[in-house]
Amino acid sequence: MGAAALLVGAGLVTAFVVVRPRRVVVEGRSMEPTLAPGDRLLVTRTTHPRAGDVVAARDPRSGRILVKRIGAIVDGEVVLRGDNPAASTDSRTFGSVPRRALVGRVVRCYAPAWRAGPVY
Repeated sequence: MGAAALLVGAGLVTAFVVVRPRRVVVEGRSMEPTLAPGDRLLVTRTTHPRAGDVVAARDPRSGRILVKRIGAIVDGEVVLRGDNPAASTDSRTFGSVPRRALVGRVVRCYAPAWRAGPVY
């Protein structure tokens, strides 16, 4: 194997480790109609979250992973909102969360197949 092939391979491994995609499964109806229970999501780290992004974040009360939409970012704090307010436990309940609580941005629903596609 040539040196160029080794460098390309090492670059791909490095890119995968830096991006570190994560898989998350939706539980509950808080993000309907955008996401439904059982949807399987691909989450990638983000350095520039924006209002309107769908993100995975750590629940400040339990540490479990929540999937919510960013409502606002104010002074390094992130306001999280569910798309279905009647079924959502979000920043209205636990307040804003520090930016470091964000695990990453949801980029794609990969299963079930009939719901697969980018998430906005």
